Amino acid sequence: MTDQTSTTERFSHDAGILAQALPYMQRYEGKTVVVKYGGHAMGDAKLGAAFARDIALLKQSKVNPIVVHGGGPQIASMLAKLGIESKFEGGLRVTDQRTMEVVEMVLAGSINKEIVALINAEGEWAIGLCGKDGNMVFAKKAVKTVKDPSSNIEKVLDLGFVGEPVEVDRTLLDLLARSEMIPVIAPVAPGRDGNTYNINADTFAGAIAGSLGAKRLLFLTDVPGVLDKNGKLIPELSVREAKELIADGTISGGMIPKVETCLEALENGVEGVVILNGKQPHVVLVELFTEFGAGTLIVH
Repeated sequence: MTDQTSTTERFSHDAGILAQALPYMQRYEGKTVVVKYGGHAMGDAKLGAAFARDIALLKQSKVNPIVVHGGGPQIASMLAKLGIESKFEGGLRVTDQRTMEVVEMVLAGSINKEIVALINAEGEWAIGLCGKDGNMVFAKKAVKTVKDPSSNIEKVLDLGFVGEPVEVDRTLLDLLARSEMIPVIAPVAPGRDGNTYNINADTFAGAIAGSLGAKRLLFLTDVPGVLDKNGKLIPELSVREAKELIADGTISGGMIPKVETCLEALENGVEGVVILNGKQPHVVLVELFTEFGAGTLIVH
């Protein structure tokens, strides 16, 4: 009798969770959610399976999920295996022709198909793409400048085949949404100059989300979100508040470009952007389908 009681209580608890999630599921029904799946968040097999289950459940809940993934650690590992030395300028990796071939092989090949297989194993139809497919994204060569600390003179860095998105055609993505398929997109794109470019996955995801007017853009990282000066998570920020926190140094280091990408995505038409910890199991569902969410939401 005790076992039956505990089982009933457990099912009642699970049913209560589903009941609480229902209004949030209805909020996102028919809406586009772009999820940037980071290289560091991809390192654990159990987390990968949980992520795929989250994406499948979004699709089953009539949400239109789109996955954009990175793969920095995996690229570095493959370059090392092939004996290709990584060159850096101003702390940024230089992508020469040989490196670009490896980047495309890893991002649009092995990583992309691994994520597709995980989602397909959950009973959904995922399809692996990159910016080249259907001329979805065109890029241009990125221009980066740094200041020489001794002379304070700005220097233009040549990072090779590192690009930034300049055109997004949503035709293929709209077609896939109507076909009940889940796009999994690698941040590799052609340029009008005939070259292939490696694009920062955060920037690429922001461009895709902006072109679609996404309801949410989720950045899965290795931190809980934006933290205040006492190290506590800030649940929500306006654009103005985010800029103030950058100005006073609360947002610093590698979080600055991530937040700036969030602000740019909002300017381009995304309704809300969230920074959250991709190493937390089922964090996508917790963020979208619960009252308090899981990370830092940035809105207008």
